[in-house]
Amino acid sequence: MLKRKSACFGAFPVIAALLCGLFSCNGSKAGQDDRRVVIYTSTEDFRTEHMEELIKAKFPDYDIVPLERLSTGNHAARIKAEGADTEADIILNLETGYLDALQDNFADLSSYDLSAFLPELVPASKKYLPWDKSSGAIVFNREKLDGLGLPVPASYDDLLNPAYKGLVSMPNPKSSGTGYMFLVSLVNAWGEDAAFSYFDRLADNILQFTTSGSGPVNALIQGEAAIGLGMTLTAVQAINSRGIPLEMVFFGEGAPSITTGMAIIKGKDSRPIVREVFEFAMTTLAAEDKELYCPEPIFKDQPNAIANYPKSIPYADMSGVYDQDLKARLLERWKY
Repeated sequence: MLKRKSACFGAFPVIAALLCGLFSCNGSKAGQDDRRVVIYTSTEDFRTEHMEELIKAKFPDYDIVPLERLSTGNHAARIKAEGADTEADIILNLETGYLDALQDNFADLSSYDLSAFLPELVPASKKYLPWDKSSGAIVFNREKLDGLGLPVPASYDDLLNPAYKGLVSMPNPKSSGTGYMFLVSLVNAWGEDAAFSYFDRLADNILQFTTSGSGPVNALIQGEAAIGLGMTLTAVQAINSRGIPLEMVFFGEGAPSITTGMAIIKGKDSRPIVREVFEFAMTTLAAEDKELYCPEPIFKDQPNAIANYPKSIPYADMSGVYDQDLKARLLERWKY
């Protein structure tokens, strides 16, 4: 568990919410501006909902008005367009590449106790902190495949089988960090031209290039797809909480992965309540999120006790995934 340097509220997990009616540390109501904290997030709905339930149960007097959860691309675009004038005070679960590019808009976090985080995940600038590490997997519904008389794919090449036409779902790299990490992993494994040639052929079998990373697993849950290039944690959540008969496989190129982070918008750190909410986010909220949903390591000695969550994930080579020049070139080339 992370250590806190100071705290005058109880555990305070907050995701994607406007927090109204917050009390100052002496128990009296502060001014209207001091009672409002805005957090932008790109977490999946089930993670957001869980944290909202916790905050409502812990602090029943707070009026919580959820914000619309932003896709990774829209999240980054809003911060880029609005800069330090954005409505947000805190951002959570934004992909690290975007954080690197936007870090001039963020406050310095070096005054916080960062000792519990894996040091390689904390940037030298201390302008953001890790929120999670998450892998992608080839997720499939064996029952649906069996019903159609189709085999479980064992390689990326297998996904080109015309028998899978309309049964494969993948996130769009232009709007989803999940989609982009699959693209980069194959660019690194095969080279750029071969990777794009592959996706041109795979497009023939794609049911939909989804806007968000959770889209392929949602398509599997709804029975629209049989195979999805999706997030490991989203698939595990569907298995554990909903009993959906999904399975995962990692192909020989390895599991693509990304890290996301959290930050305070520059200037907003002058408000004590924002700093306190962020401290609870980086401690209680982050630790519980890792314990319940995404156990891939961002903390030292982080356990993985989640049922059905793969214990030894063979990560792909993700070199360059946060290189913004490379990203601009690859996304310019992506035509779907």
